[in-house]
Amino acid sequence: MSHPLAPHFHAPAGTVVGRRDGDVIRATGIRYARAARFQPPVAEPPATEPIQATSPAPACPQAPDALLGPLLGDLLAGLRSDEDCLRLSITVPADRRTDEALPVIVWVHGGSYVTGAGDLALYDPATLVAEQRVAFVAVTYRLGLLGFLGGDGGPPPNLGLLDLREALRWVQRNIAAFGGDPALVTLLGHSSGADAAAHLLVAEGTGGLFRRVILHSAPLGLARNRRAMTRALAAAAGPLPAAGNVADVLAREPVAHRAVRRFGLKASMPFGTQYGAYPLPAEAAADRAWRAAAPHVDVLIGATAEETRLFAVLDPNLRRVRRVPVVGAVLERVLVAVSSALVYGRAATAFARRHARAGGRAYRFVVVFQPAGAALGAAHAVDLPLLLGTEASWAATSLLGNTPWAEVHRAGRPVRQLWADFARTGHLPVPVTIPGVLHLQQG
Repeated sequence: MSHPLAPHFHAPAGTVVGRRDGDVIRATGIRYARAARFQPPVAEPPATEPIQATSPAPACPQAPDALLGPLLGDLLAGLRSDEDCLRLSITVPADRRTDEALPVIVWVHGGSYVTGAGDLALYDPATLVAEQRVAFVAVTYRLGLLGFLGGDGGPPPNLGLLDLREALRWVQRNIAAFGGDPALVTLLGHSSGADAAAHLLVAEGTGGLFRRVILHSAPLGLARNRRAMTRALAAAAGPLPAAGNVADVLAREPVAHRAVRRFGLKASMPFGTQYGAYPLPAEAAADRAWRAAAPHVDVLIGATAEETRLFAVLDPNLRRVRRVPVVGAVLERVLVAVSSALVYGRAATAFARRHARAGGRAYRFVVVFQPAGAALGAAHAVDLPLLLGTEASWAATSLLGNTPWAEVHRAGRPVRQLWADFARTGHLPVPVTIPGVLHLQQG
C-alpha cells in the first residue's frame, strides 16, 4: 500500500487504487471478467493503467422485486445497473500488518437468482472485517434471463455460475496483494447465493478455488427435478435478443415467471442452476460429486427457524390463510413449518450428513433470532443483519421491527466470531447455543 487515504495495491491484475473508510480499506468495482450478452465470461487481462477502485460495482440489470420491495425498500439505492457488471469489491482492515495473512470470505448474494447485487448497502461488511480481521470479497454476477436460463438452442445455461467461478479464479490470483490468504478462501452464500455456492462444490474447474463454504438458507429443496419447468420457462421467454436494449430482455422475465406457476413450490425460484449443463454434473451424478468433494471442503450450513414466514407475511395469497376464522393462525404456523422444512431445513440436514459421511467436516446451525416488533419472527434474511450491514442500511427496512441496532449488533457479535473462526480454521466448538440467537451442532 502507499498513500493512507488512497492506498495502492500492486496485484497481478494491475495496480488497484482503493480508499480508506474509517476502520477499513475498500477497493470496489474491480472488473474480474467481461462477457457479451449470453456468452461465457472471459477473464479480465492485467491492466496497464491504475485501476480506480473507488465506486461500487454496478448491479446486473433486473426487474423490481414487487414482493420484497415493501419490506426491504429500494435495494439498489445508490447503485447503477449495467450489463458490464462482472465486478468484485474488496474490504480489508485499515490497520492490517504487512505480515498478516487474512482469511478470505467471498460473498455470494441471494435474491432468487433474479435480484440483488454484491455492493448493496445491506451487505456492508465493514463491521465483520474490522472486528474479526478478515478480507471480504463481494461478487456481482449475472442474474435472471441474463445469467440463469439457457439451453435447447438458446443461450448457454449456468452463465451466472461461470461468472462466480471466474471471480474465484481472480481471487486466487490476486487476493494476496490485499493481505488475503488464497489458501483460506471461504464462500459465504445466502439464499440463491448459497444454492450457487453449494453447486460450485461440484462444478467443473473449481477444485482448489476455495477451502470452505458457509451456506445460509440454501433452497436446496427446490434444486432437483427442474428440467420440465426450465423448458417451460425458456419457451415462455421465447427467443431473446443478443444485442440492443436490455429492457427488452427484462420485460420477458415476468411473462416467463407467470408461465411456470403451475409447477408449484419450485416456481417460487424458477431461475437457477441446471444439472447436466456445463459446468455441472448430471442430476443423477450430483450426490456422487458432492461426496467426492467432501474431504476437500469444510461446510457450515443452516437456516432460520421460520424461513418461509417472510413469504407468508408478504404474499397476498398466503396472507389470506391468516384471515381464515378461528384456525387461520394455526394454519399459517403449519404452512410455515412444513414449507420451511421442505425447501430449507431437511435439505440442509441431508447435505450436512452426506458431507460428513463422505469424510468432510460439516456443521449445522439454526438461527432463532426474532426482532421485537416485527411480524416476521425468525424468517428468511433475519440472519443477515447479524453479520452484515449498518444501522442506517437496515433502518430503511422493516425486517428488524423496533429492535435497537445496539441489540442486533450485540446479538451478532458471537455469530461473527464463530463464522470468522470457521473461515480461519474450519473448526467450531460444538455444540453451541447463543440464547435467542443461534443453535450450532456437528453435521
